[in-house]
Amino acid sequence: MSLLFPILILLLFIPIFLSGRKQKRALAETKQLQDALTEGDVVTTTSGLRGTVVDASYEDTIDLEIADGVVTTWLRAAVRDKVASEAHSDADDTVVAPTTESDTPAELPTSTTNGTSTTNGAVSDTPKDAVVDAPADEKK
Repeated sequence: MSLLFPILILLLFIPIFLSGRKQKRALAETKQLQDALTEGDVVTTTSGLRGTVVDASYEDTIDLEIADGVVTTWLRAAVRDKVASEAHSDADDTVVAPTTESDTPAELPTSTTNGTSTTNGAVSDTPKDAVVDAPADEKK
C-alpha cells in the first residue's frame, strides 16, 4: 500500500514529461527552419500569409514579397513553415474553367410571390399584379 502513491505519481508525470520533450523538439525544428531561410523560399506566416523570401540577410527580420512588387518586412519568428516549391508552382499553373449556364442545375426553385425576380437571379416576365401558383412541392 505504501508503494501505491509513488507509482501513481510516477504514472501521472510520465506523459507530462514526454509531451514536454515533444514540444521542445517541435520548437527546435521551427527555430532551425526560421534560421535556414534563404532568398526564393516560399513560406507561410503564423497569420496565414504566403509569400516569397526576398531578403533574409537580417538577423531578426525577413522581407517577403506577398504580391508582384509588394514587399513587406516580417519577424523571422512569424514564419510557420516552408511551402514545397513544386506545390507552389503547380498551383500557379492550374487554370479554372469559367462556369456556364449548362453547369448550373436545370431545376432551380422560383419565387412564388408576386415579385419580378426568381431565386436564380433571372427576371420573370410575369406581371407584378399576377397571382403565381406555386409548384406542388412548395405548397404547405
